[in-house]
Amino acid sequence: MSKRTKISEILRNEATGYEVTVKGWVRTFRNNQFIALNDGSTNNNIQIVVDFENTPEATLKRITTGAAIGISGTVIASQGKGQKVEVKAKTLEIIGDSDPEKYPLQPKKHSLEFLREIAHLRFRTNTFGAVFRIRHSLAFAIHQFFNDRGFVYLHTPIITASDAEGAGEMFRVTTLDLNNIPRTETGEIDVKQDFFGKTTNLTVSGQLEGELAAMAFGEVYTFGPTFRAENSNTTRHLAEFWMIEPEMAFYDLDDNMDLAEALMKYVIGYTLTHNKEDIDFLTQRLLEEEKLKPQTERSEMNLLEKLQFCLGNNFERVTYTQAIDILRESNHNKKKKFQYLIDKWGADLQSEHERYLVEKHFKKPVILSDYPKEIKAFYMRQNDDGTTVRAMDILFPGIGEMVGGSQREERLDKLETRMKEMHIPTEELSWYLDTRRFGTCPHAGFGLGFERLVLFVTGMTNIRDVIPFPRTPKNAEF
Repeated sequence: MSKRTKISEILRNEATGYEVTVKGWVRTFRNNQFIALNDGSTNNNIQIVVDFENTPEATLKRITTGAAIGISGTVIASQGKGQKVEVKAKTLEIIGDSDPEKYPLQPKKHSLEFLREIAHLRFRTNTFGAVFRIRHSLAFAIHQFFNDRGFVYLHTPIITASDAEGAGEMFRVTTLDLNNIPRTETGEIDVKQDFFGKTTNLTVSGQLEGELAAMAFGEVYTFGPTFRAENSNTTRHLAEFWMIEPEMAFYDLDDNMDLAEALMKYVIGYTLTHNKEDIDFLTQRLLEEEKLKPQTERSEMNLLEKLQFCLGNNFERVTYTQAIDILRESNHNKKKKFQYLIDKWGADLQSEHERYLVEKHFKKPVILSDYPKEIKAFYMRQNDDGTTVRAMDILFPGIGEMVGGSQREERLDKLETRMKEMHIPTEELSWYLDTRRFGTCPHAGFGLGFERLVLFVTGMTNIRDVIPFPRTPKNAEF
């Protein structure tokens, strides 16, 4: 195979008068002379000029949308508009044909709904090319952020016997014959005959295992798949998604907030620097979409402005109690513009409340802290008031909660009491409680849903469009 040059490199270089070999997929072919070629390295195509008079007719007919071709030729200054350089072809090879009668991605506008039906081909469109290059950059930036700060990357188990969140909505893992399930004398499923000899599930979080490692390495993070068996067919839910979960020994809630804010600013800044073309394309795409909406439903900020809004502001830090007071006294609440009215302390805030705080009241990203213990998980450190815990959420414009975390309860007696109150068996989690028995210390951590981050940075509106192969109720294609 001859060495090829990526199209992004040729377009970035803008030099002329040198020989190249490019390979990619045909986007369009017009006048039997001009090929728009794309190889996935950029959303921008390079124009290939074909000497059609000296190219066999049979070859020209095979240059169709979607076909894979290889071109060797000279980079020259472009005479046409829209590009500075193009390639004058000397040799042309058809690598893979594409039947234009059957190929579903012809050069026209396709709806996102249609593209979800052909998710195996949607990578070839400009929109999904931009989305998944940004997804790559965000993943790389996350690893770089933690690596530069001396964190240890930990792989936590995907198959687990614990439910970290107490959610109860988990996928069972079993090798039992479902047509002949073994039973105990009392008629219950005999899990001792299963592969692991106990009930096991796909993980909902790597947090608990992350805490174990933080008690040895100081600072660790996980970045892996997590699963929820929620029967939710919405634009914000997936059954399989990726989570970033750092855990840090000797951190309190303020340290946790500092790290989470720094992470969010770092990864957004990284994509603005390294994916400028993709961000600009998606910003323009979103502006075109917004024009179709009624004026009242349009966003106040475009995509680029939203990203710069998060990058350019210090995140406002507010307690849950202060937030409830602000929301309760707001004109929005008094005029009943909220779908869920705020009338008392203890309410679980909805996305509309979170967005109000960010977009209308503070006009900057917000970190809420010290939530009522009744609406939070068992492992969060209890405050001296007996009613709140050292939890925190980071709220962003347009999307609401982006990060959720807490200072963990390091006091064994307090943790055991809370677990009993919430009917969480201490015996099954004795390994977790050992970290409080032997060398306990203040520690904290948070979780960042990766797809929600990609959703925010790309401006897409459906979470199924920011993961390559979405897993949702009644849908596990590919």
